[in-house]
Amino acid sequence: MLNLTLKTIKATVIYVIVALIITIAILGGIYLLFGQEVNETFSIVNKVSIDLENKKTVEQTQLTENNTLKNYPEYGTQYATIEIPKIDVNLPVYFGDTLEVLKKGVGHSSGSYFPGEGGSIIYMGHNSQNMFRRFSELQVGNEIKVTTSYGEYNYKIYDMQLINEKEVDKLPIQKDKEILMVYTCYPFNNIGYATQRYVVYAELQ
Repeated sequence: MLNLTLKTIKATVIYVIVALIITIAILGGIYLLFGQEVNETFSIVNKVSIDLENKKTVEQTQLTENNTLKNYPEYGTQYATIEIPKIDVNLPVYFGDTLEVLKKGVGHSSGSYFPGEGGSIIYMGHNSQNMFRRFSELQVGNEIKVTTSYGEYNYKIYDMQLINEKEVDKLPIQKDKEILMVYTCYPFNNIGYATQRYVVYAELQ
């Protein structure tokens, strides 16, 4: 009886293994025959989706004659890129400053103005290697370019400061002059929570 049971189990295992091998072989054959077409189909779908999203952003976000945005970007969405050639930075900018947003790129403080509106703009990003780790290399006169869905804006650095996180007066919100303030945590190689911020100040050219 025991031998019969063992034989049955062994036969079942063999059948399952054979079935798996046949299934893998069939799927492999299908992929070899149609894999390229499937990949191209998905690529086209993704491209159309991205293009439609970008088109929607361009149509919705426009600068009016009064230097205010018509239909602001949705919170958490990308609306621009920031380039700092001196330190090889080219990163997406998202409207919002939550931890979730900062995981994706540079955050834009929701309490500040947008590029082109003529006031204070506050950007922030992590001091990680692929973001703002090289901030210490920046100098007065270096350029920062922000490209939005509604225009391109060039800024020139005129000051850098090391501040405490509670010194909010060092990040003033005003409407008299368009100033871009970009900051990251300090020290740059810090691991964990930091109470200091390294701020770069740049004015619109």
